Parts: sequence; structure tokens; C-alpha cells
Amino acid sequence: MENSQECARVAKDVSLQELRDSLSEFARVRGWDQYHSPRNLLLALVGEVGELCVIFQWKGEVARGLPNWSADDKEHLEEELSDVLLYLIQLADVCGLDLGQAAISKIVKNAQKYPVGNSTSSST
Repeated sequence: MENSQECARVAKDVSLQELRDSLSEFARVRGWDQYHSPRNLLLALVGEVGELCVIFQWKGEVARGLPNWSADDKEHLEEELSDVLLYLIQLADVCGLDLGQAAISKIVKNAQKYPVGNSTSSST
């Protein structure tokens, strides 16, 4: 592997912990961690969500798997989704939260709040 982009494409099942550690090191060696307050990270996250929204803004409904999208459009979407994910992980980290555990806990709470027997499969 010659570059980090190739390494990233080979990686599978990357954990939130690995991403958190990589992000922390990335910011630390550049001296950026001093700017990564919860507020600043939240505002950056909102900005990235806005960029993600622009991708879908005029497309109407989009089919699962994006069958009609070009490779370039899919790559752009991957980049914006990654930006959102990375800022979210950084925000949780600087707040001292375990995002993976919080997500699992939320799934359990949702399962209790919305039991299968009370759910409907219709969107109408």
C-alpha cells in the first residue's frame, strides 16, 4: 500500500474507537484540538449536514442503492457522509461520551418504546 487512501479502502469494519483515536491524533499533531470545543464541532457538524442536504435538494425521491447516480455523485455523497460522521465522533469525544454505547442504548430504548407488536409496516 503506497498511500493512506489505498489503506482506507482496504479497511473493513472500522470501529468508532479507531475513528476517534485517528481523529484525535490528526487534530493533536496539527495543533487543532485547541479549536475543537463542543460548540465549534457542533457548528462544523451542522455545516456538513447542510452540505449533505444540498446533494439531495433537487433530486426528489431517490431509490435505495442510488442506481441512477454516477460514480462521482456517489463519491461526493460518501465524502459528505464521512464529514458528518467524523464531526459527530469528535463531538462525542470532546464531550466525554461513548457514542457507540450511547447508540446501542438508544436502540434498546427505541425497541422498548416501539415494540414489534405495536408497529405498522405501512407508510400510509
